[in-house]
Amino acid sequence: MKIATENQDKGFLPDGRHLVEITGIEEGTSEHQNVPFFAARMESADGFVSQRFYNSPAGHPIILSLYAAVGIQPHDGKDLDTKELIGKHLSVEVSDHSYTDPATGNERSIRQATGFRAA
Repeated sequence: MKIATENQDKGFLPDGRHLVEITGIEEGTSEHQNVPFFAARMESADGFVSQRFYNSPAGHPIILSLYAAVGIQPHDGKDLDTKELIGKHLSVEVSDHSYTDPATGNERSIRQATGFRAA
């Protein structure tokens, strides 16, 4: 077996505040409640973190804080386009977050980005 060593994906960003670039957006729906979301991949030379943003009333303030951090202001009557986020820079706080998986009742931990600020 040969294992390619080129183009290896970066590891997760360590805990702490990082300047990152949004390099990709994926869209989907949550596994348990079918809530639409987009996941933003945020990278620096030190690694990456992928953060989901849920399109729900509870998620809108978080989404708006992300857009504000990258300098995009919403306008009444005009939808925000997630593709506009690609290539934008911002500062994020990276840490682990633990929660109880609703399907299994088991505790899970995810890497997350919070505390969005302008770069």
